[in-house]
Amino acid sequence: MALPVPAVIVLLAMGHVFSNAVRTLPALAADVLQRDLGIGPDALALLTGVFPFAFALAMLPVGVGLDRYGVKPTSLVLLLLGVLGAAISAFSPGLGAMLLGQVVMGMACSGMMMCPLTFAARNMGAAQFALWSGITQATGNTGMILSASPLAVLVEWQGWRAGYLACGAFALLVAVLVAVAVPNSRPPEAKAGRATLGQDLRQVLTLAASPGLRPCMVLAFASFAGMFGVRGLWGGPWLMEDKGLSRLLAGHVLLAYTGALIVGPVLAGWLAKRFGHRVLLLSLGHAMAGLLLLAMLAGHHLPAWWDTSMLVLYGLTLSSQIMLFGLVRDVVPEDQTGRALSANNMAFFGGAAVLQAVSGLMASLGGGNAAGLATFAVALLASTAGFVVLQRRARQAQAGAQNAAR
Repeated sequence: MALPVPAVIVLLAMGHVFSNAVRTLPALAADVLQRDLGIGPDALALLTGVFPFAFALAMLPVGVGLDRYGVKPTSLVLLLLGVLGAAISAFSPGLGAMLLGQVVMGMACSGMMMCPLTFAARNMGAAQFALWSGITQATGNTGMILSASPLAVLVEWQGWRAGYLACGAFALLVAVLVAVAVPNSRPPEAKAGRATLGQDLRQVLTLAASPGLRPCMVLAFASFAGMFGVRGLWGGPWLMEDKGLSRLLAGHVLLAYTGALIVGPVLAGWLAKRFGHRVLLLSLGHAMAGLLLLAMLAGHHLPAWWDTSMLVLYGLTLSSQIMLFGLVRDVVPEDQTGRALSANNMAFFGGAAVLQAVSGLMASLGGGNAAGLATFAVALLASTAGFVVLQRRARQAQAGAQNAAR
């Protein structure tokens, strides 16, 4: 069954739907997770932080796999691994097994967005890629709808374990569709011969540290962490414990935030395609996101409409992060696309793992949910400043090289 390129991208993005659903599932189930597993807030932060840590580590082999073996086999392996991780989590009797389940799912989800993006990068021009990277992100972010109001109902009815079982069943269905409908296409590297696996892995790290990608790595370090930290952990407790909302009402607020995360990437992709100036848009978007999160915390005494408004604006501005993939794509040759995109995603989730742990520490020191959220606001502002400085240095170095060549 041959599908057009856009349809294949959307189908592959269903894996990203699964990824977003399972990694944000704890937000509205934090209290019952702690109760059933017998853990406190610091252990909960560890539990949710190990997912992005495993995700970041797995980006190295995923990037190599995409360039060596292609999108279809890599996607199938990851989806089936996701089914296994969801099952382990659903039947976990305690913290240890739950940690294992989160590690397996983190590894599985590491390439769920890279698969459709790599396929798009190899089958579309730069302008189309800018738009479709936004559509891919938006499609994947619909997974967070599953872990907003619907999850709140499911948790109240059947408990948090049922959520993981439902996600696992969804991943299995997507794996079957990918096996049937995604074409087998050999990546450019497969046609040209291969380096050793060690050389492949070193090249991913070398790309991540290269001057062309370094500014993107700095911004990515806090970018996804800011999204994941709010939607995946602290947003729910803040709304329920600090603002006094019920689980269902908190789910509605997070659903509005999720809507912004669905609309935002498409809007960001359109802006990048229509106007360019991605560096400026990325800088403004991330700086505004940090300030909006601080503004939400400053209005702790205001009604829930304030939090809803700030979170919607926060999601829209932070969605500019999708432009990072276009910047990364432009500085590497086609046969290194998978590695470069994976290096960027490694920074996304490595930062999420580190900042998740830091936010848990800040919360446990007495700052509570507000301190956990403030951690990400400060990180966003600091990473934006680093991004601007490194971009300026990169432009100056490029101009110097061009002058020397003349």
